Amino acid sequence: MLNGVVMERWEGTPQGGPLSPLLANILPEEVDQALERRGHSFARYADDCNVYVRSRRAGERVMEALRKLYGDLRLKINEERSAVALATSRKFLGYSFRYGPKGTVKLRVAGKARTAMKERVRIITRRSRGRGMEEVIADLREFLRGWKNSFRLAETPGVFRDLDEWIRHRLRARQLKLWKRGTTMFRELCKLGASESLAAKIAAHGRRWWSTSRGYLHHVLTIRTFDGWGLPRLAT
Repeated sequence: MLNGVVMERWEGTPQGGPLSPLLANILPEEVDQALERRGHSFARYADDCNVYVRSRRAGERVMEALRKLYGDLRLKINEERSAVALATSRKFLGYSFRYGPKGTVKLRVAGKARTAMKERVRIITRRSRGRGMEEVIADLREFLRGWKNSFRLAETPGVFRDLDEWIRHRLRARQLKLWKRGTTMFRELCKLGASESLAAKIAAHGRRWWSTSRGYLHHVLTIRTFDGWGLPRLAT
C-alpha cells in the first residue's frame, strides 16, 4: 500500500515482508557455493556478507569476482557500504573484531551498535515521559535482556561493565531530577537508608544532577539497590 492505496507491484518486495529474507537466503546460494569451491572463509546473513582473505590484493580479486557472481543473478553490490578493508574496521550483525593477547582475534560489539543501544536507553529513561523508577526499570529489563542475548558472544567484559555503570548513573541522575526540591531529596534519601548528614549533602548539591549522581548518591542508590529493583547487569 502506498499512502493508504493498494498499488500493483512489478518489482521488488515489501520491506518487512516474509518474502524478502526467504529470497535473500535462496538466491545467493550460488554465490555461497562458488566461495566454498574456491576455499574462502566467509559469513553471510541474508544480504550481508563478509569474506576473509589474507591480503588486500586477494580481497580486491574476490570483490571483483563477487561483482560478477551477483551480476549473473541480476543483483548489484552496494558499493557505498562495501569495501576491501581490515576485518577489525568492519562490522557484521552488530559485531566487529579486536586483537587480544598474542594476536588472538576476539569479538566485540561494534561502535554503531553501542551508540544505538545508548540512544535507546536514553529514550527509555527520559524524564519527560513522566514515569516512576519501577516502570522505567521494567522497560529497561525487557530491552537489556534482549540486547544482552544478541551480543552474548562478545568478549569485552570491560565494555559491558562501563555500560552497566553508565545506565545506573543515568538512573541516579533521573531520580534526582524527579525529586526536584532539596526537601524532597532529603526525605526520600532518608527513606532509602541514607544518614541525615549524607542526605543533606546530596540535597545541597541536588541541582547538579550528573555530578552528584556520580558522587554522593552512589552510596545510597548502590549496585545492590538496582539489583533489588530488578535491573539486569550486562557484565555477568
